[in-house]
Amino acid sequence: MNFPAQARTQAVPGRCALIVDADPQVTSALGSVFEPEQWAILHAPDNREALKLAEARAFDLIITGAKSTGKEDIDLLRKIRRVRPHVRLIILTDASTPTDVIAAMRERAFSYFSKPFSTASLAEIVRCATTEPFWDDGIELVSATPEWISIIARCDKNTADRLVQFFQEVSDLPAPERDDVATGFREMLLNAIEHGGNLDPNQYVEVAYVRTRKSVMCRIKDPGQGFSLEEIHQAAVSNPSYDPIRHALFREAQGLRPGGYGVLLTKHIVDELVYSEKGNEVLLIKYLSPKVQYQDFPENVRSRTT
Repeated sequence: MNFPAQARTQAVPGRCALIVDADPQVTSALGSVFEPEQWAILHAPDNREALKLAEARAFDLIITGAKSTGKEDIDLLRKIRRVRPHVRLIILTDASTPTDVIAAMRERAFSYFSKPFSTASLAEIVRCATTEPFWDDGIELVSATPEWISIIARCDKNTADRLVQFFQEVSDLPAPERDDVATGFREMLLNAIEHGGNLDPNQYVEVAYVRTRKSVMCRIKDPGQGFSLEEIHQAAVSNPSYDPIRHALFREAQGLRPGGYGVLLTKHIVDELVYSEKGNEVLLIKYLSPKVQYQDFPENVRSRTT
């Protein structure tokens, strides 16, 4: 459907978003995020018109249309950055590859969603984009191929959520394995950011994602002093069998948020969880079934390993 770009709401000066080729479901999901009193929403029918609008004025956030390909949206991001170097852009796409996701990370896209995606997850990332302090170095891609990605990430919860979304997109795994890896990765990443990095945005964690024919591995290293599992009384994994809620009482006494189940949960959904001697570095390993190993491994990787 073609229609001219048009403003839909009045906004407080400086708060304006551009949505490309708006999908009704996406528009509905974002209704609670873009409050009319705070945001003006402009719509563009396609990337070409979006580029014209972005060249004419700055936007606080741009969301691409899900009918375009990842490559097309990355090209749009590159062109916009020539005139708006700090643009914050979320890619929605109908066609994507792990290589596209990596390219989006290199170009510092704020996030990336390919169909089918959860509109609730999208709304959370958009909410994050509207509240996150303005910086461009939250996620830095050190090196990347579809089978080995190395990153440093800021010790910030919103940055962790963005990184998990990127990793879900770059993964070629079917849903059960992908969800297990994503859940375990998120829990360990949040532990590293919260306990190793003390939620200090001036600190960074090192992250690596490795996809082999038979397994997926995630390595996380935080800037902290390390720990021993036997010494973390705030975690459920250290509870003795006779006192299954000891960690909850400890957390309450220390004024910590409810939780402490991250390590225990991860141990149950990945096959191996290995800590370094110091304790500030952890390796998650998920072994894949033969069907996943051979049918879902990226073609560009398969050709080099057969």
